[in-house]
Amino acid sequence: MSKSKSVSLSRSKLPLSGRFVMFFVRHVQHAMTSMGELWRNPISSLMTMLVLGFSLSLPAALQVLVKNAEAITHSWNSAAEISLFIEKQSSDRVMQSLITRIKAYPEVSEVNFIDRDQALAEFQRLSGFGEALSYLDSNPLPAVITVIPTLHYSSPDGARRLLTKLEQESEVSFGRLDIEWLERLQAILNLLERTVLAIATLLVLAVVLVIGNTIRLAIMNRQTEIEVMKLVGATEAFIRRPFLYTGIWYGIIGGILAWLIINILVLYLTSALGELLGLYGSELKMQSLTFSELIQLVLLASFLGWLGSYLSVRQHLKAIEPS
Repeated sequence: MSKSKSVSLSRSKLPLSGRFVMFFVRHVQHAMTSMGELWRNPISSLMTMLVLGFSLSLPAALQVLVKNAEAITHSWNSAAEISLFIEKQSSDRVMQSLITRIKAYPEVSEVNFIDRDQALAEFQRLSGFGEALSYLDSNPLPAVITVIPTLHYSSPDGARRLLTKLEQESEVSFGRLDIEWLERLQAILNLLERTVLAIATLLVLAVVLVIGNTIRLAIMNRQTEIEVMKLVGATEAFIRRPFLYTGIWYGIIGGILAWLIINILVLYLTSALGELLGLYGSELKMQSLTFSELIQLVLLASFLGWLGSYLSVRQHLKAIEPS
């Protein structure tokens, strides 16, 4: 019996646990071998990783931008304020009853009452017609109740539904909802989210192509070694595995570099954004990628590295045959 046959028979006699351990050990060996190949070519490996890091950082930066814009929008949801103009003939008792009923609405977070005298004084202060208004025989302005919806009803659709419900109160002459700017902001956010998705898709394809081309060059540089391995009976899976791990390492390190780039960018912009939000009375801080988002980014990058390597190896490895 030949030596190769005895080795194969000895392997086949291994128990299931032993075969599993050997499978794991072989994968660890190939993973370490592929990492060693990266260290032996530091300049080209670093350039490839930087390209991947910058490619992945752009959609990640846009995602951070969308996340911070949504946080700012939620803090401005109180601007979805409803103004209810009360019938002039309504007495104080009737208005207090109306306020009590509105406060009982589950959709309402806060209710404020501005009587007719307060409304006139505020109008005189803001309009610049103070002297002209003093010649009026009577106060033409109605009392106003301002209603701030809960967070769930602060969206444009929810605030409109609440306005329709409030206008059904008999004491309410009409209501007004100044939320058009919030709708425009929400439309911009929706457009930005779609833009992030489109750019991310393009850059994902770019990452796969970059890694695929890098692995193709690695295969060409090791063509003689691959031919020898095939001559001694190495399987396709055995030859393919180091290249797949190389692509995974490229993806993992590229994802970590993208995370570092995003954190540096957030630190750079935090002070400027804080000054801008301070002008609007907001104390929100700029958010970066969380730890779970970092894990997702690294997992996505490693999968893209594996995919680019697999496609490249599958195409080019079959073309190498020992002469």
